[in-house]
This record gives sequence, C-alpha cells and structure tokens, in this order.
Amino acid sequence: MLSRAQAFVSRLWAAAPIATIILSLALAGTFFFGVRTVLFWQDRAIKVQQEQDLADWMTPRYVARSWRVPPAVILEALNAPVPPPDGPMTLAELAEFRGVPVEQVIAEAQSAIAAFREGTPRDTPTGNGRTRRDD
Repeated sequence: MLSRAQAFVSRLWAAAPIATIILSLALAGTFFFGVRTVLFWQDRAIKVQQEQDLADWMTPRYVARSWRVPPAVILEALNAPVPPPDGPMTLAELAEFRGVPVEQVIAEAQSAIAAFREGTPRDTPTGNGRTRRDD
C-alpha cells in the first residue's frame, strides 16, 4: 500500500512538481482547518446549553432554549407579540416595543424561569425538544 502511494506521488512529481507542491499544501490546509472546525463545533453544543446570564441581545426563544424552558412560558411572561411584527425580537427590542426598561424585561424572564422550575419536576419534557435536568 505504501509503495503504491509512493509510486503515485513520484508520478505526480515527475509530471508537475509545482502543482504537486500546491496540491500538498492545499491538502494539509484542508486537514488542519477541518480538524480545527470539528473540535470547535464539538465543544460548541456544551457552551450553548449552559444557562447563560440573561442579556439584552438574547431573543425569548434563545432564553427558552438556554434555560430549558418552553418558549411559551417566556413569551407569555414577557407579553411578547406572537408572531413578532418584524421577525425575531431581542429582549432590548421587546422592551422598546413595550415601552419599558430592558432590566424589567430581563427580571420578568428570570422570574418566569424560576416559577417554571419550581412547578416542574425533574426529567420532564420542556416543550423545546429537551428534558429538564438540574445538573
């Protein structure tokens, strides 16, 4: 097997040495960035699932997924329009839409999450394709 690969590379080198170098560099770069991408995306799911502190850039759906709460719970607590007038709204846009401070919207979302968690037993479906776990 190794001798077949050596013969193939020798043939490529004899036919076009510069193209062989370019091909080798391209393959090495593809391998390097491919491995790098896989390692990045493998770790991403863990980061996204963490319960991140609420911020004004988050959408209600993002908050629901991050905190494993049904989206309807968050939307109801925030009095969010369904469907939103101009597509997904961040918490800041929702606060502006309602005419209240962002801090109030964030506090309402936090209290809705806390209320949901108090009334929901562990390992129950949350409506967003996940199961609630306190780990």
